[in-house]
Order: sequence, then C-alpha cells, then structure tokens
Amino acid sequence: MSSTSSRMRRIAAALAVTALGGALLAGCSSDGRETLRFTFSKREALPFMQDVVQKYNASQERVTVEMDTSGVDVVSASFVRGNPPDIMLANYNYEVARFVQRCALSDLSGTDAAGTVREDLQPLMEQYGTCEGRTSALPYSVMASSVIYNTQIFEDNGLEVPTTWDELIAVCDALEEAGVTPFYGTFKDDWTVAQGWYDYAIGGSVDVIDFFERLAAEGAEVDGSSEVSFEKTFTEPVEKVLQLATEYTNEDADSRAYGDGNLAFGEGEAAMYLQGPWAFSEIAKTAPDAPLGTFPLPMTDDPDDLAIRVNMDLAAMIPDASTKKDAARDFLEYLYQPDIIEAYNESQLGFAPTTDAAPPQDPRIEGMQSYYDEGRIYQGPSVLVPKTIPVFAYAQAMLFGQDPARTFATMDSDWSRLAFRQPVLTDEAEEAAR
Repeated sequence: MSSTSSRMRRIAAALAVTALGGALLAGCSSDGRETLRFTFSKREALPFMQDVVQKYNASQERVTVEMDTSGVDVVSASFVRGNPPDIMLANYNYEVARFVQRCALSDLSGTDAAGTVREDLQPLMEQYGTCEGRTSALPYSVMASSVIYNTQIFEDNGLEVPTTWDELIAVCDALEEAGVTPFYGTFKDDWTVAQGWYDYAIGGSVDVIDFFERLAAEGAEVDGSSEVSFEKTFTEPVEKVLQLATEYTNEDADSRAYGDGNLAFGEGEAAMYLQGPWAFSEIAKTAPDAPLGTFPLPMTDDPDDLAIRVNMDLAAMIPDASTKKDAARDFLEYLYQPDIIEAYNESQLGFAPTTDAAPPQDPRIEGMQSYYDEGRIYQGPSVLVPKTIPVFAYAQAMLFGQDPARTFATMDSDWSRLAFRQPVLTDEAEEAAR
C-alpha cells in the first residue's frame, strides 16, 4: 500500500471519528444519556466547576453535562449558527448582554432559582438591557471591589478607616509624615486605572444607574449643553481623585503594572491599593500572610454616600434556541443549591446573589459585607459604555495629565456619534431613549 493511500485512509478514519463525536455531542453520550453543553467562562474556577459537573452527572442517569470553556467569541458564533450552548454561566457584560437585548435567551422567571435571587440586583442586570416580559439572566456570582488596605500599617500608625473625603486626606497626610506611601499606583495598565481610580471616584460620587438612565434619555445629542453629560457629571469627581493619584502615590506609578503592584503591596510598600479581590490570590503568592482588609473609597463628606463597586462576575442563561431547555433548567436548579452557589462564591471571594446566603468568611473582604447587604453598590461606569469608546485609555490619559473636562467632552462626542442607546431600567426611560 502506498504511503499516500495509507495517509488518506488515516484522514478518512479521523474524519469519521470527528463526525461521530460531533453527533454524540449534539445528541446523546456513549451511554445513551442526553448530552447537555454547558458554557463556563471563568477559567480560574474550572477545578471547582468541573467537580460540580461530575457530581451532577453522577447524581442522575438522564443527562451528561459537558463543559465548554471556548470563550465568548465562540459562543457568539454558535448563536449565529443556530447551535448555542444549552446553558451558560458567563461574565455578564455587553458582549453577553447582546443575547438579552435580542431576546435570544429563554425566560427564567418561573424557576426556583429565580425566586432565591435578591431583587435589588435586578436593576444592575437591566443596566445592560432587557427583553420585555422575560428574566433572561440570573446573577450567580457578584464580585465586589474597594480599597484594599494593609491593616497592620494602619494599626501601627494609629489610623482608623476613613469614611469621608476629609478623613481620607488626613489619613494620607499622616501616612506621608510617617514615611509611608499612601496608595500604590499601577498606571501603566489602563484597566487598573479604569477599574479602580476612575470607577471608585465616579461611583462614590454619582448615582450611576440614574446617570445612565438620564444619559439614554438625551438620545444621540449629548454634549456640554445637555442636561446630563459625561463632561458635566464626571469631571468633578475625576479631578478630585486625581489629587490622590498625583500627590499620594509612589513616584514610579506611571511605569508600574498590575504585577508590580501586587508584589510591592504584598511587601508593604504602600498602605492602600485600588484593586479588586482577584488581586488577593496574586499578592498571596509572595506574601501569603499579608494583613489585608477592604473599605469603600470615600469621595464625599457624607458617610451615607459610601458604596462599593460590583460587577456580575457570572450570570446563568439558557439560550432560547436550545432543544434541551428542560434538562438545562434541571441543571440550573442544581447549580443554585445553597451548598453549591455559596461554596463557589466563597472559593472565588465573591458574594452570593441569593437572599439567604451566608456571608463570606474571608476577613479580607469582610469590610465590604455590610455595604453589599444594604445594597450600597454600583456597577463601574467604565464597563457601562460600548467598547468602541476607549474609556480605559481615556482614564489613563487623565492620570497622565490630559484635561478631564476636555476628555469627557470627547466622550460625549463619541456617545453622540455612535448614537448608542444605553439600556435603561424603566419603560418610560426606554421610550424617551427611542
């Protein structure tokens, strides 16, 4: 037999196996069970979720859940092809919310899981859009962010956690007098600027939901003369936080990146750090015993304005085009069992979205618990604009010296030029935006 013929037979055999595998994935597994394709987007939590899937598969004999971690681009393409996953746990952002806005997800309002979710989280979900008459997605994991601080440095210098802007400035001055850098800045990475300095400044000063509602009502004619605009509303808080960034950070902040910050902060080179809980695991690699806590960045002199930044780190969705929605709903209910959803969030330093969830036990995020419980939360304004508006780059440019008022005037022009209709929370506001 010639080498060419042999190679062709091997190729044919491989194609046959691939086709068979595809058929099994589309329908039933080798043991006759129905196969359920489950998209999961948080790679760092794969071991936990793989264990959940294995236990679910062992708990019944009707369905085999197979995990798909191929990412949002592949998932988006599968919707276009009419072959989406049967159930999704994915980061809830504009990329995923497109499926909500186009009514491509089934209604989950009748599930037991939906009945366990806190009602005050729904406005945050709806900031990305809605499909009228449907609960298209359910929050599964809420990630909260605020100031990370070194509790030992505060204690050694006799400092209390500040709850007002004036108290924060006093803390910064006291730290500098003691020879301690107040904040560690990592301005080289634009996302760290946007997630922390930009979002905390605005979220601590502005009602973010109300702002984007009113901005949507302005339609496509947003500029400095509008009743509400980026320039008019965001300039003051950002100018204020620039005082912290320019006067109270490490001298090399402009050239320091996220990895540098985690290492330096773990070594006690600053008292405060504007990062989310994802930084804890990185800091722990070199400083596992670092004494860390959290508190919201005060941006006003009213403690009642204190709030923490949150994002819907994972949301559960079942595509309307799935032919296995009953099986998907059964797995959904399994995922929302208290011992699973609470253990998942504990493992990721997240907050469970359910009404009766036990508080996280990790002392590093304990300082955010009361704010989360009381609903004193906001979504970061940096993630509430289309990706075609380079808000991360704009935020970084302002820290590098670009004038905030001019930058936000540019954002107003970007918004108007795109004629982007921001998702809103009420029928009246939606009509106004149209």
